[in-house]
Amino acid sequence: MGAVNPLVPPGVYAPQEDTELLAGALSEESLPPGAEVLDVGTGTGALALEAARRGAHVTAVDVSRRAVWAARLNALRAGLPLRIRHGNLFDPVRGRSFDLILANPPYVPAPDTGGRPRGAARSWDAGADGRLVLDRICREAPALLRPGGVLLLVQSALSDTGLTLERLRAAGLKAAVTRRQRIAFGPVLRGRERWLRERGLLSAADNEEELVVVRAELPV
Repeated sequence: MGAVNPLVPPGVYAPQEDTELLAGALSEESLPPGAEVLDVGTGTGALALEAARRGAHVTAVDVSRRAVWAARLNALRAGLPLRIRHGNLFDPVRGRSFDLILANPPYVPAPDTGGRPRGAARSWDAGADGRLVLDRICREAPALLRPGGVLLLVQSALSDTGLTLERLRAAGLKAAVTRRQRIAFGPVLRGRERWLRERGLLSAADNEEELVVVRAELPV
């Protein structure tokens, strides 16, 4: 990650292990000159700025107005150009295409509260199966990739990595898990650990969460 620590206003997702894992995958991608990169759910803009440091033309999107403000401020502090848009996932970039799409969506299974997540919880809560946003990405991202373009997606194994691979492959992409990391439960998982065990998403022996990066490429 970059040398300048991003500003993280209240209510905006702070870069964590999943951000670092995705940044590592990004560092291994060979970007063509002037590559068009999309970072959806940009948060503070940390990953978008990593791509911009490599000379890419980067568009960053977030549904949170606070996150949009934070990303703009962090881009200004870093002295790097970002096109930052407020909107829901791919809505602000319809009709465009990209060489690389980065996605760190909400992926934590959450008990049903009768409505969609609100406030900071939009950064992690993703419905009873953790796939509220993941399924939209699998469905909509392939149409935004240029031939040879790549989607890099980070998620928890709790939200069914196999289903992500299956749906991306069904859309015509070559998809595989390229990175894995086990981490201690954070505050969100600790707060719903009992519920996750009751639903069978965590076994009695599980005391860590596995994060994975899925890389999916549209064949030329």
